[in-house]
Amino acid sequence: MKEIMAVVRLNKMNQTKKALTEAGVNGFYAHEAFGRGKGLVSSDLLEGAREGFEEAVELLGEKGRLYSKRVVTVVVPDDQVGDVVEALIKANQTGKPGDGKIFVTAVPEAHRVRTAEHGDKAIL
Repeated sequence: MKEIMAVVRLNKMNQTKKALTEAGVNGFYAHEAFGRGKGLVSSDLLEGAREGFEEAVELLGEKGRLYSKRVVTVVVPDDQVGDVVEALIKANQTGKPGDGKIFVTAVPEAHRVRTAEHGDKAIL
């Protein structure tokens, strides 16, 4: 089992939910989060600001500011990881700063409280 944690733009949540469902994910969590990336001024950042990407404009204005994001967390069997990561990238990639990050970590054990199932049965 693997936990996939994706940090995504607020305005991409509907696409993210749809992409996860289409990738076969039955359940996931979404949390409000605040954070920031490197915040370096690059030509991509300037171009993003010119094109109206709110996060790019904000990065140009205030150094050290934290930006609203969503963290989506899902636990899937190992054989589903590639499909889920691909779906998340497809749903969230704009090519501009602020598209987010995806982290994949091992989950050694899972238990469903209601039935006491464990392992993959607990997450399917």
